[in-house]
Amino acid sequence: LARLLHLHAAQGGSAILMSATLDLTLRAQLVAAFELMGDGPRVMQDPETFEAGIRAPNAPDMLFIDSCGGQTVKNNADLLVKRGRYPVLPPALAAMALYTLQAHAPLGGAGNRTSMRGGGPMVTLVDPGQGLWPLVWANVPYGTPSAPKDLPWMQAARTSENDRKVYPADVTPIVAFFGMPRRLRLVAGDGGISGVVQRPYGANYADWPHPLTPYYRVKAGSELLPRHPRAGAFGYRNWLGVVARRKSGDDLARRAQVLQVWQQRSLVQPEVIVAGWSMDNMKPRDFTFSRAPLIELPDDLADRMEGMIEAAETFGVVLRGALAPVLAEGEAREAAREGYYLRGQAAFESRLAGLAADPEGAARGWLADLRAVAVGMFDDLALPGLAERDTRDQAEIVQARRNLTAAFAGYGKLGGQAFVALGLPVPEQKRSKAA
Repeated sequence: LARLLHLHAAQGGSAILMSATLDLTLRAQLVAAFELMGDGPRVMQDPETFEAGIRAPNAPDMLFIDSCGGQTVKNNADLLVKRGRYPVLPPALAAMALYTLQAHAPLGGAGNRTSMRGGGPMVTLVDPGQGLWPLVWANVPYGTPSAPKDLPWMQAARTSENDRKVYPADVTPIVAFFGMPRRLRLVAGDGGISGVVQRPYGANYADWPHPLTPYYRVKAGSELLPRHPRAGAFGYRNWLGVVARRKSGDDLARRAQVLQVWQQRSLVQPEVIVAGWSMDNMKPRDFTFSRAPLIELPDDLADRMEGMIEAAETFGVVLRGALAPVLAEGEAREAAREGYYLRGQAAFESRLAGLAADPEGAARGWLADLRAVAVGMFDDLALPGLAERDTRDQAEIVQARRNLTAAFAGYGKLGGQAFVALGLPVPEQKRSKAA
């Protein structure tokens, strides 16, 4: 400020001083709006002071999505994630946990609303690789600046009794980043945050296209729904509609707004951070944190890439079926199929890099990569101890391997489908001889 005032005096102007005064005023207002505790507005907390007089507030554990719930504690079923992990939270940690819960809020019982993107939404962030501030700024969409008064906790609470909803037209766009589906108040004690009080019927957001989340449609013409992470690694088979666009005219999947407009903002080729909780209603199953390239391809190559992913998924089904004589139905075979995708990740990225120069060569190379991974996994699981099995099991394993390799040659229904997806000629199907 002193340097600005000196410049103002030297130039004899008033615009710089006015700008500095406005900036300081806005900063003071923002600081006041982001207080965690105190008698005034509290960041991400309900404006109504309903925590007074509560004898036994919830432990601060409730701010963490992976904490055990009340019913779990009542049934003494908190075996892996124990109750009472955090009797007191430092204010900074409490603030981060509070924000995360409001932004990702899962189902939480009667009247306790989910986030505006549902429970555990997928978040995608453009990362230019230049540090924290460029990362933050890259994910702020273009628009009109908002004032501190537009923040939800700086005004009367928007509650959802009688199924009242909050639509984008009702408030300013900044609410997308500071939604408050839960009515929460923190309680101070023991030098930190020692409790949380909650009331039901926080804001119930409807029809919000969040700028950091990809969306999809179940079928053409249906409503857009926010994507949610699935349990397991985020690999190439999950890229379509998240970090890679589908070809023009395909409106079944839509990347996050900040990814769609990135090329209008910068020439930097960024990575994309993909993160979020994989939820089963109220239960967290997994947390995804991954990095992937931001992929921009012309329509013909986007179609080719989609075919490569489709072929990999088809052969994944073939592999799963081939493992029937080796692995029991259920988690064991699903884990094997997950391993098949993980083993092919580096090869996919390598083939994608050569797609523009030689599309057919990339497709044939990818076919060979998938065959090597699938047959290699089958042999690793089936061949050890094969000689000690009974003859019936041996015959089933030999036939399963024969069917697997035939599919990678384009034979059978699934093999033919995979070849079509890759844009490769399907061999003439052999007909069995009449008995």
